[in-house]
Amino acid sequence: MILELKSISKTYRKASEAAVSNVDLSVPESKIFGLIGPNGAGKSTLINIISGLLSYDSGKILWKGKPLKYTENKSKFGLVPQDIALYSKLTALENLDFLGSQYNIPKNIRNERISDYLNSLGLYDKRNQQIRYFSGGMKRRINIIAGLLHNPELLILDEPSVGTDVQSKNAIHEFLLDLNRQGMSMIYTSHMMDEAEQICDEIIIIDKGRIIDEGSPEELINNCQGANSLEDVFLHKTGKEIRNL
Repeated sequence: MILELKSISKTYRKASEAAVSNVDLSVPESKIFGLIGPNGAGKSTLINIISGLLSYDSGKILWKGKPLKYTENKSKFGLVPQDIALYSKLTALENLDFLGSQYNIPKNIRNERISDYLNSLGLYDKRNQQIRYFSGGMKRRINIIAGLLHNPELLILDEPSVGTDVQSKNAIHEFLLDLNRQGMSMIYTSHMMDEAEQICDEIIIIDKGRIIDEGSPEELINNCQGANSLEDVFLHKTGKEIRNL
């Protein structure tokens, strides 16, 4: 396993209930690991804890079997947040060059990776255009590139294709699957069950801060009576009540 969480719990200040409670999960190496759940289920809390952006109250995190030390392993993680983390008045190329420089990537390697990724995601011809003129799908694709320029071992993606059209979504999926085939491990969160079913090797369903089911998409569907899709499983496990969170 590349990453393991052991009995991780977190309660926010003044909150009456834990955001996550005694969560155990194991992320396989070179796999796409899905993390799904309703609004307010604890997904963002877990993502922030795994990324080192949020402290936790109890439990432990292991990196390849050893206690995780973020100061030593920070560069091994890549984060693609749901919010677009780009400078709107800079061009795509300027954004990526600047963000890549923050990881001290040599200029020649940085240029090569940026060109390769822009080509792969159909954006090379738009490299000198300011981000503010990009469509939502184009911004999403640049956002993904920004999170992996330093070639992380584990890429964490929080709703990476939300709000994109079919073509952009397909391009993103093919790009991520290709990176995964090359050995990059991933944690993938999504509200789109068909998306998670298609690209994730293993999935954990979380609700109210606790893991309520886990397995491959096929296992989850086969083990849920009457289910024909991951969405059926999800609704069966979490209910149909709307979460206004």
